[in-house]
Amino acid sequence: MPNKRSQFENTVTPYLGAAYNLARWLTGEDADAQDVVQESLLRAFKFFDSFRGGDSRAWLLTIVRHTAYTWLRQNRAGMMVSLDDELPNEALPDDTEEQLIQTLDHQALHQAIAALSVEFREVVILHDLEGLAYKEIAAIANIPIGTVMSRLARARKRLYYTLAQTQQLDRPRTESGKQQT
Repeated sequence: MPNKRSQFENTVTPYLGAAYNLARWLTGEDADAQDVVQESLLRAFKFFDSFRGGDSRAWLLTIVRHTAYTWLRQNRAGMMVSLDDELPNEALPDDTEEQLIQTLDHQALHQAIAALSVEFREVVILHDLEGLAYKEIAAIANIPIGTVMSRLARARKRLYYTLAQTQQLDRPRTESGKQQT
């Protein structure tokens, strides 16, 4: 029978990349993310006896999320901003995604995601980068599935507006695909 340590390693090792990715996006810094993941792994190991099976990725990411939020409250309370800042209540253009893909500057996207509030950033990372379903995100964040969907929609809208400003998405394109000036 395998010991606790080997069972733990088998359970969490496949998801260390996802854990780091979430911590990195939430904290904004490589060293801070490493600290959060290390603390998360210590907590996960300490409470591993209470893990009853199921989705070990969601279990680990829940611990990483809680650890990151605790770390942020203690070290960067200013990053914990309100979600109430609203953008204009207008519909996005029908070709939003296509336009973003065609003009996407990956550095600008990275900066736009980093500029999102932590609550918006986490749903984008968990859904769009880690591929988790709404239900899984709801369980990890301990929020209703409708809140996950709302935050994701609002986050994407914020990303669109931020990228529209930096990428000048509203300008017409020439036949070569370049934006007119």
